[in-house]
Amino acid sequence: MMTSAPAPLPLEVEEIRLDRDRRRLTLAYGGTRAEFSAERLRSACRCAACMADRARDRFPAAFPGVALTGVEPFGAHGLNLTFSDGHKRGVYPFAYLAALAAEAANDLPEMNP
Repeated sequence: MMTSAPAPLPLEVEEIRLDRDRRRLTLAYGGTRAEFSAERLRSACRCAACMADRARDRFPAAFPGVALTGVEPFGAHGLNLTFSDGHKRGVYPFAYLAALAAEAANDLPEMNP
């Protein structure tokens, strides 16, 4: 008999905000606030085309100057992001965004009092 892991609980997102210049996206969830640059989000895209470009070593190292041109819900569990470079296949589950935020928090330099 095959058993499967239980489905993860959806992330409770309280706020989604795009700044005026469309270069920063802010999410508030579970008492946490996370900010993402459009460039970071574009670099983190996991769509099939971006994954294939990575596998072929054709994915750009950076996306300077990119902005978000659209932020739309993708069901109840994520966002579909579109970018000023024409990329429009970016589906970002909230759990993936939370993982990106945690990864960024772990990359912060340690501060000594």
